[in-house]
Amino acid sequence: MPASRVRMGSRLRIIVLGYIVRGPLGGMVWSNLQYLVGLARLGHDVFFLEDSDDYPSCYDPVRDITDTDPAYGLSFTARAMERIGFVDRWAYHDAHAGQWHGPCASRVAEICADADLVLDLSGVNPLRPWLLDIPARALVDTDPAFTQIRHLTDPAARERARLHTAFLSFGANIGQSRCSIPDDGLPWQPTRQPVVLDTLRVTPGRPQGRYTTVMLWHSYPVQEYAGVCYGLKAESFMPYMDLPARVGPIFELAVGSATTPHALLRRHGWSVRDSRKPTRDLPTYESYIRRSKAEFSVAKHGYVTTWSGWFSERSITYLASGRPVLVQDTGFSDWLSTGSGVLAFSSPDEAVAGLHEIDSRYAQHCRAARDVAVEYFDAAKVLPPLIDRAMTRPAGGGDTSRDRVPSEGLVR
Repeated sequence: MPASRVRMGSRLRIIVLGYIVRGPLGGMVWSNLQYLVGLARLGHDVFFLEDSDDYPSCYDPVRDITDTDPAYGLSFTARAMERIGFVDRWAYHDAHAGQWHGPCASRVAEICADADLVLDLSGVNPLRPWLLDIPARALVDTDPAFTQIRHLTDPAARERARLHTAFLSFGANIGQSRCSIPDDGLPWQPTRQPVVLDTLRVTPGRPQGRYTTVMLWHSYPVQEYAGVCYGLKAESFMPYMDLPARVGPIFELAVGSATTPHALLRRHGWSVRDSRKPTRDLPTYESYIRRSKAEFSVAKHGYVTTWSGWFSERSITYLASGRPVLVQDTGFSDWLSTGSGVLAFSSPDEAVAGLHEIDSRYAQHCRAARDVAVEYFDAAKVLPPLIDRAMTRPAGGGDTSRDRVPSEGLVR
């Protein structure tokens, strides 16, 4: 389908593949919902689909286990979709039971048959036969460097990626000379997380609040490729362990993962809490951010060492809520204006300087934070070029020559 159709304002049917039923926590869900609301605001006909995949993948934060039971996630998703007006626009495919759930369960074949575009967020859903008949299928890489390494080391993952027809990455510097994201041979183009600004309420700053963040210490094992180690937040965090000793006990980490060194962090002056509490649902996640003074966060070592240009979906939530962010530079300073609202650091000394700067002009940085969200992440600006790129076939990379697979393969 030509990109001109989008520019002319035609209404597309867009299926967003995401991670809500299996990951029913405020942060990831918030980022998925922004695509749904933003695309609908542009006038498109938008549906959300999710797939269990073929392994146990349903996380239940109450039982704190991951298995094949989607009950908690389905209830969570129903509430989240009601909140954004998508009550009848989602479905979940349970491959383990061979059935669909959700209000669109009986209409998936019809919805897919008339769809123009699939946006596969993070590549965490398999492209089943009923999706492969859709002409434009865009993979949105939210984990740059690690995604490409997976494609280079796992042939099955690479073949799964090649079922897409367009490739978009949060690695905003991908392909540029300073960026060392490994080349997996796919034609990646930069994109960024959209935010629908009126979905987040701006409240007065909290000068007596804490610098907070929501994070995972380890989200998966450290990766190595071609003799280079690509670490996670645990590796990035260690040089900053002594910050509370330099500036005081002003930090709070809402942190998950079983490997988190709670005792070590607390000995160094960090306040630590279970990340499941502030991310229990969308209101608690947004409230946690509004109660914060600002965000302080490191980035995954792999994002930093490759100079990827990645910028956090979570940090955008802080910005849109009128909270400044002090975050480790991944190369985003190459494309995003820093120094007001967003402060970047690459060393402990720079982090301390950033803290003093926010404290000295806090009200100004709060105002600037929202301005940055408007300038760089407004869904009305981010999504049209994303659609344009997604609807235009790249010169190479995707397996665009494969035969279409008809939707008769749909599991009922």
